[in-house]
Amino acid sequence: MEGSMFYLIFWSFWVFLTFIVDKKNPYRLKLSVIILIVILLSSFQFVIFGYEIHASGLFLLMICYLFISQETRGKIVYFFICSLIVSIGYVAFHLFEIFDPIWIIFKKEWMMGFCFGYLAILLQKTLKGRILITICGTMQGEFLYAYTLSKFPFPYAIGTFEYLDVCALITAILACWSVIENAGTYMQTHFHFFEKGKQKSS
Repeated sequence: MEGSMFYLIFWSFWVFLTFIVDKKNPYRLKLSVIILIVILLSSFQFVIFGYEIHASGLFLLMICYLFISQETRGKIVYFFICSLIVSIGYVAFHLFEIFDPIWIIFKKEWMMGFCFGYLAILLQKTLKGRILITICGTMQGEFLYAYTLSKFPFPYAIGTFEYLDVCALITAILACWSVIENAGTYMQTHFHFFEKGKQKSS
């Protein structure tokens, strides 16, 4: 069922942010509100210039633009380049799916999740940066893909539950990877601490 992965992951994020994350965390309230709004807007859609657009995807894109605009000029340019790379990859993936679907060796959502999650990890060093370029890139890719298909008799809705499933899966993969990275740093810090403790005791 389309949308089930999106609801599961986003509600899990909301519960984690609301009940587990420290209340002093500056991103806690902002992210909780954003997630709730995305969930509420997920069932709304409208038509602009003949394109059917779902409100939740457009809202995510606007929020990402807002966060990116707060960065320095150099970082904004790099964010734009990274999101453009993701957009091109996103459109290419969908076009290959149409013209040569045999290379889709397992479920499309999982293939896209791992491919674009890995691409984001290569392009950005922080979780925030990875999520921003992923959402911007994939949502921009949705617009570009819809424009490409508009030349053919293939109607395509932008930011549907299918897209939200992919977006949620990529975000979850990036969050898990970030936990693994931080866990490695945490273990390394404590390992050195224990090493120092042994040296002092000896």
